[in-house]
Amino acid sequence: MTARLAQTLCSLVVVATTAACSSYYEIPIETPIRPKLDVSAFQRVLVAGFIAGGTEDVDGNLETTRLLRSQLRTKSEMRVIDTDVLPLMDVATESRATNGAPADSAAEPGVIREDEDLEPYEHLFADVEYWKRIGEEYQQPLIVTGTVMFAPQARSGIVQRDQEVYDSFGRRRVVPVRTYMERKGFVLKPRFVFIDGRTGTVLHSENFREEVLYNANQTSPALSSYFELMDRLIPSFLSTLSSQTIRGSRVLLQ
Repeated sequence: MTARLAQTLCSLVVVATTAACSSYYEIPIETPIRPKLDVSAFQRVLVAGFIAGGTEDVDGNLETTRLLRSQLRTKSEMRVIDTDVLPLMDVATESRATNGAPADSAAEPGVIREDEDLEPYEHLFADVEYWKRIGEEYQQPLIVTGTVMFAPQARSGIVQRDQEVYDSFGRRRVVPVRTYMERKGFVLKPRFVFIDGRTGTVLHSENFREEVLYNANQTSPALSSYFELMDRLIPSFLSTLSSQTIRGSRVLLQ
């Protein structure tokens, strides 16, 4: 038997076997993803608040704190502590003044518009004594804090989009068309910092970035765009603290 004949017979066997499999069915599968941070030592979690800026249309501190607390209540085994949002900008400003740090002249005090405006406040997350005091006040929980930048943005350039066209016989087809467009929208850049309430030390921090752009003639409220972008980030935030499961399916022939 030649190699070519053997190959032909094998192909016929595969075809016959496939044809015999007249039915198929899907089996649901779940793939667990281990959390990035071991939080087994904590029974409580405090979303303390955020240093936020970018736009005055959305209170990034208050909205982010509310949203993360809501998500953790339903998707975390830790008890969520309900309390007032901490005034972290004021705390950071007072801390700099106490330590004799020079005032930052690059930005108006208390106003954060650019990423660089966050720098005078970053030292707060490394203030072990402050976070240890907060931990003692709330029974040594896991503390979630960080920064949130939510700002408008505009962009222009060549964009490819699909366009319907019809030929002389009325037949429809879709062709890609490149056009120059001006678009505007928002960019969201949160940094989540996880602090051990027992020691006041940072356990983990992670940066994210999401953006949304609309046609120049389309208007979207800032708050709805904020929630749209946060919806994209929430699964990644939750995967830091707890096991997540990716659900899918696998097709089997019978």
